[in-house]
Amino acid sequence: MRKTLSLALAATAVAAAAMSGASAAATPDTVTATPDSLQWGPCPQKPESRNTDAPRLECATLDVPLDYRSPDGRQIEIAVSRLASKVPSKRRGVLLTNPGGPGGSGLDYPALLAGAGLPKDVLDSYDVIGFDPRGVGRSTPVTCDLTPQQQARGNFPPYAHTAADVAKEAPYARTIAEQCATSRTAWMLPYTTTANTARDMDRIRAALGEPKASYLGASYGSYLGAVYTTMFPGRSDRIVLDSNMGPGGYDLANFRLLGRGMEDRFPDFAAYAAEHPEYGLGTTPKQVTAKFFELAKRLDAAPVGGIDGTLFRGVTFEGLYAESLMPRLAEEWQALDKGRPLPTPPPVSENSLASHFYVTCGDSRWSGKVRDYQRNAAIDRLKYPMLGGTTGNIKPCAYWPDNRVGPPVHIGDRGPSNVLMVQNERDPGTPLVGAMKLRRAFGDRATMVTADQGGHGVYPFGRNTCANNTVTAFLTSGQRPAEDLACAAEPNP
Repeated sequence: MRKTLSLALAATAVAAAAMSGASAAATPDTVTATPDSLQWGPCPQKPESRNTDAPRLECATLDVPLDYRSPDGRQIEIAVSRLASKVPSKRRGVLLTNPGGPGGSGLDYPALLAGAGLPKDVLDSYDVIGFDPRGVGRSTPVTCDLTPQQQARGNFPPYAHTAADVAKEAPYARTIAEQCATSRTAWMLPYTTTANTARDMDRIRAALGEPKASYLGASYGSYLGAVYTTMFPGRSDRIVLDSNMGPGGYDLANFRLLGRGMEDRFPDFAAYAAEHPEYGLGTTPKQVTAKFFELAKRLDAAPVGGIDGTLFRGVTFEGLYAESLMPRLAEEWQALDKGRPLPTPPPVSENSLASHFYVTCGDSRWSGKVRDYQRNAAIDRLKYPMLGGTTGNIKPCAYWPDNRVGPPVHIGDRGPSNVLMVQNERDPGTPLVGAMKLRRAFGDRATMVTADQGGHGVYPFGRNTCANNTVTAFLTSGQRPAEDLACAAEPNP
């Protein structure tokens, strides 16, 4: 299973004094800015890295509380990176970043953003800050002791055609949950949450000596940013949330929405494949759509090179994330249609999957009743037949230990009007319908920019200049549309 897929598939309000950061009380959530206490040095370089901005990255570690209710208790390490502004006269602060997940490393993300075209005005205006969230990569990594076979399964359940398929998956889901709960890092289980990662972000801000922090986060990073600006509204400067999850984050409802996301986005691929008859997938979008269901059914019955119907659906879902992936996806369909196996992708790291489980299962409560997932799968198969049997199926979160140390963060409209949401209309990973729920939750705090294009991720990776220029103007000058803005489709370059 490919990394993108494995990490992609992946309402109680907290007391105001603990959540707002505006309280004068001396709580763990009211850390004030202090002089820079991070000791910067070279970053660990990936051998395959060719990003010219990677050598400019500096790295450091910061100790933070494992449990913010006991700030002087056990500490864990957070790995932090910095791409410093080259123009001190234009520097206005720090821009914290997160690439998504949960389970994704963010240490090299500032260099990746710069390499992807983050505008010079933004790079001049900020020290761009990356970090590995707690439990991930170099930040006190967690484990579930997953076997190579379990890693190959990823976090994408089999497509449930019947209620019996859900019941069959339940023991596997329970096994994963039990492995996580008995692993050598199980002591981190209750504390590896989005709320605590947001608290870690505020410790990073304080260690940098900044009274406020701006933020740019995508996918799951949109939820992390929403939680941060909810918990610390007085320390939030300019907040950009890209490819937005709903206000519940990566909860059961959001996972089920992936079925809707695939239905929203697939017509773009169907049109592409129909325009390229050399792939032999059909000459009309209707024929390409029929080919999808034909291949899925055939591979369910007779897998090709280890690719069954579930993996075929997953490969397709992953290929919808960007226009640039569509030629490869069409070639993969063509190969499978002719009985040729696909190249074996590199395995997803055990830590990435484990930390994904820790956060998604720790952030919210999932039903523990198999019959609920049987009902969900039956409903979603009808509503979203391409992926609904998978997104309705049971996951390890159903058997997660109930040892959470705090309720989910309630995203609401209290705080400054300093949030800019940016969203593709046909996003498979974070569908527009979920983003609209977050927009309504923020109320007057947010303005939303939608781009008439498909794919996962807008800024700075997308081609819509209207959306990109709007985000750049907000980050550099503070200018934000007075009301929600719809950016029209733009031709392919």
